[in-house]
Amino acid sequence: MVEVNFAQRRPPALLDLSHLSEPKGWRRRNGAVELGAGVTYTRIINELGAELPALAIASRTVGSPQIRNRGTVGGNLATASPAGDAHPPLLATGATVRAESMRGVREIPIGEFFLGPKQSALEPDELIRSVSVPVARGPQQFSKVGTRNAMVIAVVSFAIALDLGRRSIGTGIGSAGPTPLEGSEAADYLNRELTGGGYWEEHRPLPRGVVDRFSELVASAADPIDDVRGVARYRTHALRVMSRRTLTWAWEAAGEGRPA
Repeated sequence: MVEVNFAQRRPPALLDLSHLSEPKGWRRRNGAVELGAGVTYTRIINELGAELPALAIASRTVGSPQIRNRGTVGGNLATASPAGDAHPPLLATGATVRAESMRGVREIPIGEFFLGPKQSALEPDELIRSVSVPVARGPQQFSKVGTRNAMVIAVVSFAIALDLGRRSIGTGIGSAGPTPLEGSEAADYLNRELTGGGYWEEHRPLPRGVVDRFSELVASAADPIDDVRGVARYRTHALRVMSRRTLTWAWEAAGEGRPA
C-alpha cells in the first residue's frame, strides 16, 4: 500500500481476503506453530510469546499499536523487504513458508524464499497460506537498531535461536544486504566451540574470544550499503554489538533454564 500511495505501483485489482477465517488462525503441529498469513503481530505478542519468543520480541518493535493490530508476518514476507522485522527470527528458527495456488500448496524453506530486494520465490499465481515456525527449544533473542524502538524501519537487526535439544544455533540478519541473511558461518563456528568445549553438557560462561569471533563472523556475513537510514560501516559495527549482546543474553538464559 505504501507503493500504491506513492504511485509506484498500480495493480489492476485488489483482492480482499479479510473475510476468510482460516488465515487468521494458528495451531501447533509436529513441533511447530503453523501461523496463518493473517495472524497479526498483536496476537503473536499476546498468544505466542512462549512458543515463538524471537518472533514475539520482533513483533513488539513493529510500528504502532494500530499497525500491530493490522500487520501480519504473512504481509511482511510477501513484501520481502531486507528490513522486514519478522525475517531474522524466521531465518534463525528455520521456518517454512507455505504458498498456495490453484495448483496446490508448495513448501518453501525460509532460506530459499528471498531472492533479491523485495523479490521472493512466490510464483505470480501464489499467495502465502501460512508459515510454519518451529516451537522454541531454548532461548531466543532479537535486537534492532533504529532511531527509536518502534515506528521505524530497522537500520539493522539480528536474531539468534539456541536449540538446546538438538544442540544447534540459528541466526538471522536484517537490513544489511540485498535480502535478509543467514549467518551460517557464525552459527557453525559457535556450535563447534560449544561442542568441542563441552559447553552443551556443562553450561559455563563463554570465553570472550569465542563471543568476539562469533560477532565478527556475523558482521562478515553482511553486505550492507549506505542509504538514508545509515551507512554500511555503522551497520557492520552495530551487527557486532548486537550479536555479542544477544548471544550473551541467550546463553545466560540457557544457564538459568529460562526459555528466552
